[in-house]
Amino acid sequence: MPGIAGIAAGGKAAVVSQMLAAVQHRGGAGRRILELAGATLGAVWNASLRILPPCLPAGVQDGTGAGHCARATLAAGRLLLERDPLGVAPLYYGHTAEGTLAFASEVKALLGVTADIQELPPGHRLRAGGRPAAVSVLPAPPLLADSPAAIARTLRERLARAVQEAVRGGEVMGSWLSGGLDSSVLAALARPLVRTLHTFAAGVAGAPDLEHAREVARFLRTEHHEVVVTLPQMQRFLPVVIRSLESFDALLVRSSVTNYLVAQAAAEYVPDTLSGEGGDELFAGYHYLKALPPTALAAELRNLLGALHNTALQRVDRSAAAHGLVAHLCFLAPAVVDYALRIPVELKLRNGVEKWILRQALAGALPERILARPKAKFWEGAGVSGLLAEVAESAIPDGEFQRERLLPNGWSLASKEELFYYRLFREQFGRQIPLEWMGRTKTVAMEVAAG
Repeated sequence: MPGIAGIAAGGKAAVVSQMLAAVQHRGGAGRRILELAGATLGAVWNASLRILPPCLPAGVQDGTGAGHCARATLAAGRLLLERDPLGVAPLYYGHTAEGTLAFASEVKALLGVTADIQELPPGHRLRAGGRPAAVSVLPAPPLLADSPAAIARTLRERLARAVQEAVRGGEVMGSWLSGGLDSSVLAALARPLVRTLHTFAAGVAGAPDLEHAREVARFLRTEHHEVVVTLPQMQRFLPVVIRSLESFDALLVRSSVTNYLVAQAAAEYVPDTLSGEGGDELFAGYHYLKALPPTALAAELRNLLGALHNTALQRVDRSAAAHGLVAHLCFLAPAVVDYALRIPVELKLRNGVEKWILRQALAGALPERILARPKAKFWEGAGVSGLLAEVAESAIPDGEFQRERLLPNGWSLASKEELFYYRLFREQFGRQIPLEWMGRTKTVAMEVAAG
């Protein structure tokens, strides 16, 4: 995904150049700074410029198309920031010591420019001199009354169009493949559209994800690549993963290590990849949802969608962008989201089977064992579960955890693993960086943040 940065003042090319240098990994194919009357804006982009031009006549934008965009433009002489309804494209802002609005795709680009760092919420806009205002929200459309078969057929059609838009007639495409339902669905829909589909899976030796991904790859006849990770390798990459992720949330970091490594492998073969994020939130894929009363399920799914921007979507964005890779989130294409929100929850969670309607939609397109595979958390399926937590447990004595678990801003760290990551975060970003912009896993749905 491209990267953008800027400041609501003219003549700041040197400052914006430094900001872009901090996000240069987001694009190595192009770089431009626009000096406008009242703003200096910059963008970097990669080889997938065909997807979304990063430079506009009076602004810059960051995104993958399909309604997933963060934009900075000059409107009526004032800088205007806007972010898509789901927050797929990241956008942060702050004010300099002189009160001038600055923004960037990643927090690290704002360090040294402002000590007041905030995340622009999804679906919000911000004018220089004003406050964030909500302009687009997730719709609450009327529920479908069609038959399950008709709904499944239309759902497949909409997903297929979203995948086709991501592929855009290319001959080669990539797809992250865990062997779970969501990533397998996208790979199955993409396979007929390209001459070569590269699939990428990561995990420790013997991990369930590797086995299931191998089965899907054989079935679809893809060019399959495996990243078999070891604990020493994960430990070695932790500092760079945390710097890329800009978080020390335990479950988010844990899942990002393998995501970062599989993105690194993918970038050697393709500029674009498919990612299955959003399927669980749209179609009730998480185990804890089965315990909710049906009347509460729809609202909880909307809550999960609204919380994706600074948890799982942040993981996908930073893992891909760290290697100049574009990740396409076809489940979160507006046409798919709109239709999924209209599907009755009884068809999403039916007789204890999560994502029932999605399984029906892809019947025959995947092996039956994959269609029936239950949800596995990203880090569990990759075999990472517990490994890094054990490292933290042995590295941090009980007394140190009790002394250090309360942070200066009042946050309380939940585990030794989180303290372990927080220490690495401080090494990367220092002790003075504000934290209020950072998303953290909610206790009520801890399994969600890691994907």
